[in-house]
Amino acid sequence: MDFELPAADDPRRAEVRAWLAEHPTPSGRELADAGYVAPHLPRPWGLEADPIHQLVIDAELRAAGVRRPVNPIGIGWAGPTIVHAGTPEQQARYLPRLLSGEDMWCQLFSEPGAGSDLASLGTRAVRDGDEWVVNGQKIWTSLAQFSRYGILIARTDPDVAKHQGITYFVCPMDLPGIEVRPIIEMTGGHTFNEVFLTDVRLPAGSVVGEVDRGWELAKVTLGNERVSLSSGGALWGMGPTGGDLLDLVRDRGGVADPLLRQRLARLHTTEELLRLIRLRTVSARIRGEQPGPEASIRKVMADEHGQEIMALAKDLAGADGMLTDVGPLGTDVAGWHHGYLFAPALTIGGGTGDVQRNILAERVLGLPHDLDVEAGRTWAESRRAG
Repeated sequence: MDFELPAADDPRRAEVRAWLAEHPTPSGRELADAGYVAPHLPRPWGLEADPIHQLVIDAELRAAGVRRPVNPIGIGWAGPTIVHAGTPEQQARYLPRLLSGEDMWCQLFSEPGAGSDLASLGTRAVRDGDEWVVNGQKIWTSLAQFSRYGILIARTDPDVAKHQGITYFVCPMDLPGIEVRPIIEMTGGHTFNEVFLTDVRLPAGSVVGEVDRGWELAKVTLGNERVSLSSGGALWGMGPTGGDLLDLVRDRGGVADPLLRQRLARLHTTEELLRLIRLRTVSARIRGEQPGPEASIRKVMADEHGQEIMALAKDLAGADGMLTDVGPLGTDVAGWHHGYLFAPALTIGGGTGDVQRNILAERVLGLPHDLDVEAGRTWAESRRAG
């Protein structure tokens, strides 16, 4: 198992540094054209980079203070699916502006009655000549209010098993019949939305992959979602203006309280454990092995780690942590305030912590399924019995 990244004189590092010397403040389009936005993708969209090469690029961009375009659903989930199954025309149309961050994307998957059991979705798409007419409702759609496109799954054949008869579409978000309604969070803002589709007409060219075979592509997208959500030690626990918890500590002149210092030490230890688990997974991939149970373990740990970071940041910010604007020391504590209120979502998004623990308990530890105590049968048996 290799826990060390390549040395400072590694040719891959030198290549990135040379490019950054020529592009000290690169635009999103320049980063995308160089393949640095999603280096794991095949050329021309990426560099076909192996996991270690990706980590090297990440480290060099971070050291130079260069941030990739912000388009999480487009770059992390939609893009790889379009690369996987899109036509050359679809790839050429969507991927350049998706990778550069010029076109924001959202995901039109979950519905009020189809969240954990996504294949039970009720949104329908009916063929009408060269178009598909879509009717339905989606919920928990992040960034829909800013998005140019959405990846949409809808039922196109209601007479087959629920995992069949689903088609995967690219849906322009400015089409007639699309209504985006905000879901206001306790932060006071809104990240999530309800999206209503009423007689929305999509051209036949909006279909990605094969008609009625979209569930396989949905699984590709969901797989990328889980990887994306577990990629960072703190997930969404990043502080305001891209800073982190240690920046806040430094802004406060350090921490003298022994209990707070101990909490900081525990968080640092967890961060290091998450880094090592990630490198363990990377090493397995390089050897051609599939990630083991550490992937689910890391997802659970990273979610809770992000919540703990936000809770400690709130305590360290003191009275400033209640503010919703810039604090007296010039630190934008509003980001920590928002993050603390948003943090409960960490253990829900991309698969709840409880679901991940059930997976570990049943598939790794071999423990029995949850019991329906009253009926004396497993949850799965209860589901089959209706």
